[in-house]
Amino acid sequence: MIDQYETERCDQEFVHTEALQQVRNHMPREEELLDMAELFKVFGDSTRIKILYALFESELCVCDIAALLGMSQSAISHQLRVIKQAKLVKNRRDGKTIFYSLADVHVKTIIGMAKEHLEE
Repeated sequence: MIDQYETERCDQEFVHTEALQQVRNHMPREEELLDMAELFKVFGDSTRIKILYALFESELCVCDIAALLGMSQSAISHQLRVIKQAKLVKNRRDGKTIFYSLADVHVKTIIGMAKEHLEE
């Protein structure tokens, strides 16, 4: 029995053209999809996740984060550069010290949703 969505045949299977058109109408542009993929790559490193978690609580300088995570300042600076390029953190200068904080509430939401998903 053919349902209302099965209208065209393609390689022995039915294509659901109405459903496909609905998906096409809501699919982001290729450039946006690539940007999203790049953003998710940033979350693919546990050190970067730890840094973001630390910044949930307080703005911190490189020295603070390095001490907290038991890593070199150089390693932390490298990771912060990656995170900052992804617009997940911002910084402010106070004299010679640069303090880092989350760029906006979306960062906390993304990580919170990932954690919630894993706990299901």
